[in-house]
Amino acid sequence: MVEEMKPWDLIRLSLKGTAYLAVITSVLLLGFLGFLAVNYSPTYVYRLLALNVADVEDYQHFPYRTLQPAESTFLFEANTNEALVESLFHEELMITGFENFEEWAVASQTNAFLVIHKDTLIYENYFNGYNRESLFHSQSVAKSFISLLIGFAIEDGLISSVSDPMTRYIPELNERDPRFSDITIRDLLMMTSGISYNESMLPVLNIHSPFHDEAVGYYHNDVRKLLLEQVDVGGDPGKKFQYNNYNTSYLGLIIERVTGQSVSSYLEEKLWSRIMKYEALFSIDNEENGFEYVPSRLVARAIDYARFGRLILNEGNWVGDQIIPAEWINESVTESEYRPEGLYPDWFNQWNGRMFYKYQWWGYANSDSTVHFFANGNLGQVIYVVPDQDLIMVHCGNSNALFSPDDLRHAAHCFKYREFHQATLEMGVEAAVSEFRSRYERQARNPYFDEQFIEALAYAYDVTGRKTEAELLNTFKSEVFQAGR
Repeated sequence: MVEEMKPWDLIRLSLKGTAYLAVITSVLLLGFLGFLAVNYSPTYVYRLLALNVADVEDYQHFPYRTLQPAESTFLFEANTNEALVESLFHEELMITGFENFEEWAVASQTNAFLVIHKDTLIYENYFNGYNRESLFHSQSVAKSFISLLIGFAIEDGLISSVSDPMTRYIPELNERDPRFSDITIRDLLMMTSGISYNESMLPVLNIHSPFHDEAVGYYHNDVRKLLLEQVDVGGDPGKKFQYNNYNTSYLGLIIERVTGQSVSSYLEEKLWSRIMKYEALFSIDNEENGFEYVPSRLVARAIDYARFGRLILNEGNWVGDQIIPAEWINESVTESEYRPEGLYPDWFNQWNGRMFYKYQWWGYANSDSTVHFFANGNLGQVIYVVPDQDLIMVHCGNSNALFSPDDLRHAAHCFKYREFHQATLEMGVEAAVSEFRSRYERQARNPYFDEQFIEALAYAYDVTGRKTEAELLNTFKSEVFQAGR
């Protein structure tokens, strides 16, 4: 006869099972963390657990070097036109449902937004408790600064050419894997090196796994050792674009080797002490090793990011001083003629025109034959340059949810075609289309617009239920562009 278990016995058995499960889970977790500590470092594990997902304030948890500014430098004139600039985001407000620009800025975690037109600051506002004195984490905007340093090193005769194999400057990599010798500095700049890069994500949570190389490189306390001993080659160079922070880290290591200086020191010497108004910080992996996390942890004021944009806009000329050859700037931001099928992922080809990547800069080749290029970082860090409009926009944020560089592309188009854009706001779409259709007929059917600009306007009206206005815009677009084809 089997004795029936009493309720207390069932509870005690359940508690015992739970305790065993907790012990087993703890042992497995500790074992996993121990594996990560051995494979990477205990500091990596600590930083991963303590800091978790990167944000724009996490630079405060890392040691850093300070870059000193110029004794005196160029200052932008100020002549603000807030109404005009904020109107450039009208369609963004339509789609997201916000009443005004400030509401959108706060919700999108836009912390700084600056617009410079012809050396005049026409918009400078800060949100969410930030101000002009605030420091802004560059995220991957730093990559474009590293690209500039490669140009300086070539000009200084320290690097022969972007065609040099990386092993010319880091020869020990060839001893570990001869395939490193096939990778050129250009491959590193173009993100086409073929260097392995783990991009695994944790299911459900949709965050980087502990093996994701963005996390490994970001939190490791000896990045130099990581680059020399652990990073591997995964494929042939020049065949495939893969956004890979190790490419930029290797560029930083090359700069360190050829200059005999830290990346911070060389950046201060060649750039910061010559054109910037405020000091900046550059995070390092730890005090002992002192290697900068060059793909992203440069920290500066938004207005100095604008100065960097001005330098690039003016092809390396700073108030009459050609501090870096114009040829390097133009090469860095001009789309490569070599664009074989399959080089870029499908999302590079969106709307009309193309996205491209060149020497740690992003770019849009627009359908009106103009080019926009930009330094781009996670969580909304962008230095956006529009050469044909003599326009620079700087956006610093802390979220990707409601902002992307596409918003600045559309704003740039709205600025260029602001007469029509303002007409749609003041007269309404129907009246604006009628007026500009007449102009188009009188101007010998010469297209006035970028095609993507009209499509973006139509899209905003369409998704917000204003189908009539969307149809009017699409019809007008067809009249303007189909006739010329």
